[in-house]
Amino acid sequence: MAKRMILMLVLVALAIGGLGFFKFTQFKGAMAAAANFAPPPEAVTTVTVKPEKWASSFNVIGTMAAVQGVTVSADLPGTVDKIHFESGQWVKQGDILVELDTRQEKAQLANLEAARELAHINFGRIEQLVKQGVFAKSDYDTAISTQKVSDAQVNEIKATIDRKTIRAPFSGVLGIRQVNLGQYLAAGAAIVPLQSLDPIYVNFGVPQQDAGQIKMGSTVRITSQDGKDRIYNGKVTAFDSVVNESTRNIQVQATLANPGGRLHGGAFVQVDISTGADRQVMSVPASAINYAPYGDSVYIVGDMKDPKGNTYKGVRQQFVKVAGSRGDQVAIISGLKPGDEVVSSGVFKLRNGAAVQINNKVQPTNNPAPKPEDS
Repeated sequence: MAKRMILMLVLVALAIGGLGFFKFTQFKGAMAAAANFAPPPEAVTTVTVKPEKWASSFNVIGTMAAVQGVTVSADLPGTVDKIHFESGQWVKQGDILVELDTRQEKAQLANLEAARELAHINFGRIEQLVKQGVFAKSDYDTAISTQKVSDAQVNEIKATIDRKTIRAPFSGVLGIRQVNLGQYLAAGAAIVPLQSLDPIYVNFGVPQQDAGQIKMGSTVRITSQDGKDRIYNGKVTAFDSVVNESTRNIQVQATLANPGGRLHGGAFVQVDISTGADRQVMSVPASAINYAPYGDSVYIVGDMKDPKGNTYKGVRQQFVKVAGSRGDQVAIISGLKPGDEVVSSGVFKLRNGAAVQINNKVQPTNNPAPKPEDS
């Protein structure tokens, strides 16, 4: 019985040992295979860089603002008696827009004018009597004062009537009417917006480190975002006196002609600011740039060797200095040289020394002036 048990234990030990040896051999082979494993090359597109001349300018977002813009309002309370304009109409300075009811003021004016006429007649009579020495000088002074008071009262009521005739303070384009006939208006109630649109301002912020490149009179090119991409040219005419503490930008204002009033106050526009002579850069598609806090970089394709000395097509990371963009393109001013083959798409999955397979059948956009289909 004991011999049988010993024999069984020996057989079990041999079986476990054999299984362990088999698994060890299998694991050792897997480790060797893993050590020799090379990941498949990543599919990428590339572009060969060459020097280009770019205008020394940079792009910012701007907002249009009227040179003069107000909401015309009632100076005095009253009821709307006449409306002399239509919404969206162009008016000249001094054109009558609205007349408020002045029947009460006109009745008062008639009464005061009659009183003034009587005061002038009495003054004339007293003046003759004073010359004849039959009237006291104090009565003469009272007549003069009465005459002046009458004149002032008439002028006051005339001014009130005039203030109830609301005129355009300057030439421009009216907005949407905000009053109706018979409506009672409180003092200061809005009647209609009025904007002077030709010329027109464009306001935009510039980083403080770039503000020194812009001078008074620098040329700006405005591209409207109304679906028609109209181009307007203007000049820088003003700089703000302070730097915005939140954005560290300096507000700049340019003035441009706006024939036909196509640009409106508050409109969003693209502003291209000229800062000097053309400069030479290397341009790459924006998709080629790997942006990172420690520096921007691209991947350059070249021949490399693996640990066994075999040659393969791989990439190396190259840090570059970016200096502006133009459409789908980004300008590189250092880090690249003419003829470098740069990865233009797929950079997010690469690392130094990674093998790549180039397939340029479908390339990312690389247009200096793209026009999206939905624009």
